[in-house]
Amino acid sequence: MRIDGTSENETNMTEAAQKEPLVLFMPSGKRGRFPVGTPVLDAARKLGVYVESVCGGRATCGRCQVEVQEGNFAKHKIVSSLEHISEKGPKEERYEKIRGLPDGRRLSCSALILGDLVVDVPQDTVINAQVVRKAATDRIIERNAAVQLCYVEVDEPDMHKPLGDLDRLKAMLEKDWGWKDLLIAPHLIPQLQSILRKGNWGVTAAIHRDMDSSRPFIVGLWPGLKNEAYGIACDIGSTTIAMHLVSLLSGRIAASSGTSNPQIRFGEDLMSRVSYVMMNPDGREAMTKAVREAVNSLIGKVCDEGKVDRHDILDAVFVANPIMHHLFLGIDPTELGQAPFALAVSGALQYWAHDIEIDVNRGGRVYMLPCIAGHVGADAAGATLAEAPYKQDKMMLLVDVGTNAEIVLGNKDRVVAASSPTGPAFEGAEISSGQRAAPGAIERVRIDPVTLEPRFRVIGVDKWSDEEGFAEAAASVGVTGICGSAIIEVVAEMYLSGIISEDGVVDGSMAERSPRIIPNGRTFSYLLHDGEPRITVTQNDIRAIQLAKAALYAGIKLLMEKLGIDHVDTIRFAGAFGTFIDPKYAMVLGLIPDCDLAEVKAVGNAAGTGALMALLNRDHRREIEQQVNRIEKIETALEGNFQQLFVNAMALPNKVDAFPSLSTVVTLPERKVLADSEGGEGGGRRRRRNRE
Repeated sequence: MRIDGTSENETNMTEAAQKEPLVLFMPSGKRGRFPVGTPVLDAARKLGVYVESVCGGRATCGRCQVEVQEGNFAKHKIVSSLEHISEKGPKEERYEKIRGLPDGRRLSCSALILGDLVVDVPQDTVINAQVVRKAATDRIIERNAAVQLCYVEVDEPDMHKPLGDLDRLKAMLEKDWGWKDLLIAPHLIPQLQSILRKGNWGVTAAIHRDMDSSRPFIVGLWPGLKNEAYGIACDIGSTTIAMHLVSLLSGRIAASSGTSNPQIRFGEDLMSRVSYVMMNPDGREAMTKAVREAVNSLIGKVCDEGKVDRHDILDAVFVANPIMHHLFLGIDPTELGQAPFALAVSGALQYWAHDIEIDVNRGGRVYMLPCIAGHVGADAAGATLAEAPYKQDKMMLLVDVGTNAEIVLGNKDRVVAASSPTGPAFEGAEISSGQRAAPGAIERVRIDPVTLEPRFRVIGVDKWSDEEGFAEAAASVGVTGICGSAIIEVVAEMYLSGIISEDGVVDGSMAERSPRIIPNGRTFSYLLHDGEPRITVTQNDIRAIQLAKAALYAGIKLLMEKLGIDHVDTIRFAGAFGTFIDPKYAMVLGLIPDCDLAEVKAVGNAAGTGALMALLNRDHRREIEQQVNRIEKIETALEGNFQQLFVNAMALPNKVDAFPSLSTVVTLPERKVLADSEGGEGGGRRRRRNRE
């Protein structure tokens, strides 16, 4: 026995382990020691590093490619060299001769560890994959898909061993891949024998397992080596359906596309669709059919673009707001239209795709992310997964602006969520010249504070309206209306230039300074474009924006009070609309609380990114399921002080809240209130009051 209490044998074993080569996998940073002669693929699997392999180490699929980095990696205390990996063997040489290997690449199933290594797992590793058409996100998503392709060579029938073909298939899947207790999709059983014989007893099985506690399923079976499988990540919004077609093996996005939600013909906003269901006996069935047909059409579109057979789609992840979620699944949403806004189901769901009429592989599966609350849906859960406020030290505000704004606020200690009924004003509805974002819509607005003259940009035209050549460039698309981003900017600019007061009333006395201020009954409007059509911003337009932004801000403020905080550190705008909002003008308007503008960012379709993460890594499904259970749901309608917060938020930017960060980049006007007894189209003569 040694002085330190260890035996000589234990010491020798420790020293032997220390002499084993150290292998570091990048970019994951996972490392471990392995005996000389261990295949690199086996080392990766033992460390939980995702390296794809379909052929089971036969060096035929080519999916397990890696690169060895050479040099002295002092930070990691590793000297990595090509001499520390075995030379190419017959299998690898055969693959390289037939299929080709890029310079520096090795097949990890054949390459053996001989010494310390730094191994790079290329994120672009994809063999026989389609060309990437569009990228949904720049982030790297570690892969652990619910679907795995496994090639096996099944024993031929033997009269002395009367096992059925399926039983021998299962036996080989357990022997070569470790799959135990396998179930099989019933539709495959009648096809099994012909598939095995067509492949000369070599077949590729698609195994689907989501939760570790669930029994794995054989969901697909092909003769010979099948080298690709796909999934879709889909966000069903009330206005737009967005979809990504993704390789489950490489993580590559083969195609991305979107389409309008055809349910708009039943009602533009969510509550009108609920009303349609309530008033029409076949309303739910009609809307369910419409959205499923749109999803199937979009699947065809992305498959055509990515040159993929739709029957190679084996997994699908969907997110949606609660009403879209229910209608897509064929659930009556009526209860969501009235207090207490009860969801039929709030947890994550799994379906066979064909059970909800989704036209993909017969064995394709569907996973629906959980809903957070009655009006904070699976789309908000997807955005929460993508932005992960629950992992942040800073206080993060995540907001998806739509007809019903979904708000998530918190950090690693606590997260709260709520919804706020903003209405359709931000999308152009209820605005006299409002329209959806399309060529011809004004998208950016600036107003000269001295002359009160506007200049603007139009979707589809590169020039500003005051630049030479604008008229000619805009001739093809015209100037047709104002979209959501411009509505926010024009109201904010009217406030900054003094055209409207902090209470949102157009100052009619400024008509003496500019012909842009025009009478409109008993109130005044601002003439933005004097053409065909004539585009004005009316007092009612401003009121609609005030009501929408006040509802959102009051919801945010309510959550801040619940957390006992007076400021947020970082703000993330999710959704298509948020992508085009200028953070400065959103803050001037009082749409969001004061924050360092450098910390206010648009994150695009974060809900779709969350769906993509859940598609490519089943661990993310468990992650968001756990986090949704931790999120505290706040119902704004039940909070006694919501109304006062709403009244305060009607002012620009707010009646009581300070905006010190905003004041460092924008000169806010002197606060003036124009008394308006009617608060809208009526009001008669106004009296100006100035206050500090």
